[in-house]
Amino acid sequence: MPSSTSQQLVDSLAAKIADRTAKVGIIGLGYVGLPLISAFVNAGFRCIGFDVDAGKVQTLLQGRSYIRHIASETVAGWISGGHLDPTSDMSRLGEADALLICVPTPLNESRDPDLQYIESTAACIAKVLRPGQLVVLESTTYPTTTRDVMVPILNSNPAGLQCGRDFFAAFSPEREDPGNPHFTAAGIPKVVGGTDQASGDLAAALYGHAIVSVVRVDNAEVAEACKILENTYRAVNIALVNELKMLFDRMGIDIWQVVDAAKTKPFGFQAFYPGPGLGGHCIPIDPFYLSWLARRQGMSTRFIELAGEVNTFMPRYVVSRVGDFLNDVGRSVKGSRICILGMAYKKDVDDPRESPSFELMELLMNRGAVLSYSDPHVPSLPTMRHYHLPPMNSTPLTPQFLAEQDCVLISTDHSAFDYPFIVRHSRLVVDTRNATKSVTEGRERIRRA
Repeated sequence: MPSSTSQQLVDSLAAKIADRTAKVGIIGLGYVGLPLISAFVNAGFRCIGFDVDAGKVQTLLQGRSYIRHIASETVAGWISGGHLDPTSDMSRLGEADALLICVPTPLNESRDPDLQYIESTAACIAKVLRPGQLVVLESTTYPTTTRDVMVPILNSNPAGLQCGRDFFAAFSPEREDPGNPHFTAAGIPKVVGGTDQASGDLAAALYGHAIVSVVRVDNAEVAEACKILENTYRAVNIALVNELKMLFDRMGIDIWQVVDAAKTKPFGFQAFYPGPGLGGHCIPIDPFYLSWLARRQGMSTRFIELAGEVNTFMPRYVVSRVGDFLNDVGRSVKGSRICILGMAYKKDVDDPRESPSFELMELLMNRGAVLSYSDPHVPSLPTMRHYHLPPMNSTPLTPQFLAEQDCVLISTDHSAFDYPFIVRHSRLVVDTRNATKSVTEGRERIRRA
């Protein structure tokens, strides 16, 4: 049974959540954190936004957004109305009643989990942790991270506060789908699991005000495993169609028609589509978290690891096909002018994280291609951890520019691209996304990869 002091802390925070006077701190103001702020502000909560990137904080303070699907007018309203207080001052973490952690969880060079951002964030919280605070991890990670990694760091606070007695901890995986107007952060059911009963109750109550529905699970480990399952499911099925694509290419069978035909079955089939590789902050990474965890348990996840190998190979396959298509017209990759269309990881977003376009660009550059890119959502090539590419800006697609290219490679099928125009003025178009399926004029210049 909780002590009377502990119960008082629970009751006090529950009351603040119920009347929406609880201050919500969001740590990490990126593609997860900013939409989460939108959900809580719309629900009537005041938010403090924390980010170590002072540039992001300054941009928000000026009432400007750096994420395409969050309007600058919306941000300006948050600031002017006192609904959002952005800061880089981590000593203010103690001001929030609930802290939601939305920091990156990448892989290291050996494809093992890199939890440095979770650990450093937890250490910052521990310095100023006060009784009655709720800390929720949203960053995608492997099961047991919340209980075995985050909580011990929080428990090491100078005041000697302990989880479940003096403060509370839970896990609730982010479920963002950037660029999808049908699903906002507030409109996607939220899975919540606590490290103890009280923590789970408080987290579920908090999210219940801002999110369409809360799915309560028994503990943090179930919630962590749920997120890993969701993304591994997608990775494995994408690997299946990617492998079939390579097989059907050899046989002269159109994989896109095959998938479209199969999805007419009203049961037992969900359509997944091939592409030049996996992108985004979750699907290319999460299965490797699961494989790493399995190795620690003395098991191997052969099925998942094979899927990872197939998906990781796709950029090299595309580059190989580009070489074949150029060879057919008497050109080699070396010295050819190649423009990549789309640097964002998916259609109609400005998010470049883990985009296969960077891998394509580096592979083609290593083979001597003269590269350029065009992406209306990514005006300048951002610096990426694992790629070494020169500074580059998006090039407007004019008839003259397209005619000068030996190959135009469609990597991301943005709606803003005028595909009939692109095909009409290009010598060779290599399409990895079936973006040109409706183009009729100049189809002899289109190749699929």
